[in-house]
Amino acid sequence: MPRSSALSPVVLPIALLLVAMISIQSGASLAKGLFPLIGAAGTTALRLSLAALILCLLMRPWRARLSLASSRSLLAYGLSLGAMNLLFYLSLKTIPLGIAVALEFTGPLALALFSSRRLLDFVWIALAVFGLWLLLPNPQADVQLDPVGMALALAAGLCWALYIVFGQKAGAEHGSHTVALGTIVAALLVFPIGLSQAGGSLFSLDLLPIALGVAVLSSALPYSLEMVALTRLPARTFSILMSMEPAIAALSGLLFLSERLSLSQWLAISAIILASAGAAATIRPKAKPL
Repeated sequence: MPRSSALSPVVLPIALLLVAMISIQSGASLAKGLFPLIGAAGTTALRLSLAALILCLLMRPWRARLSLASSRSLLAYGLSLGAMNLLFYLSLKTIPLGIAVALEFTGPLALALFSSRRLLDFVWIALAVFGLWLLLPNPQADVQLDPVGMALALAAGLCWALYIVFGQKAGAEHGSHTVALGTIVAALLVFPIGLSQAGGSLFSLDLLPIALGVAVLSSALPYSLEMVALTRLPARTFSILMSMEPAIAALSGLLFLSERLSLSQWLAISAIILASAGAAATIRPKAKPL
């Protein structure tokens, strides 16, 4: 078999993940501009609702065959998706985009390392912990990070790990309909929260062009691409390949939001990225009993 043919099943999902990461971080930068108008919860609600509408038109999820058993993983996938988005956007109110993504990324990284028990894996854990330690409040630091914002980003990371686990299972059961159905569940979870915060401003036509851009860049496009990758890669591998996300987020924050990070913050992000890259090169799943 030619080398290119052997690599193509691997290259495609990796390429899709790269496009998804660039898209979602560009969308997050755009979404932050809506916070002064409709708040973080309102922005999340508008983004997920429009994304659900777009995905329904494209994927026709009503054709999916649902059962009580298969709907459980789908419901868990949608709830984790909605909670992940809401908590992440709430964290962006007080901490930079790159920092929020780095903290959020500890969820997938922990999921990747959870399945391994080798001594070398604890090196990557220690490196990730070092990165988190650099982000802790320090009286001598020039810029202080909001502890609440950091906690929200870490909680979003936990939801991200659940999103990966349940997304892989739901994707295997519902195929291409999974993203649309899961986004509907996520929108139903978040919309009442966003409506209570933003009120009638949520339906302003002036916000529609920006909101549509956010919905496509942050939800419809990346989640569709991620679902394709999820069904072609193990959850552990998928988690590790997302290691570039904090760097992409930090660059997006710098380019689009003028969010400048300190040297220690860049070092913290680099430590988390290096931990995931090291895990990607060396981690092995825990052996199954015979």
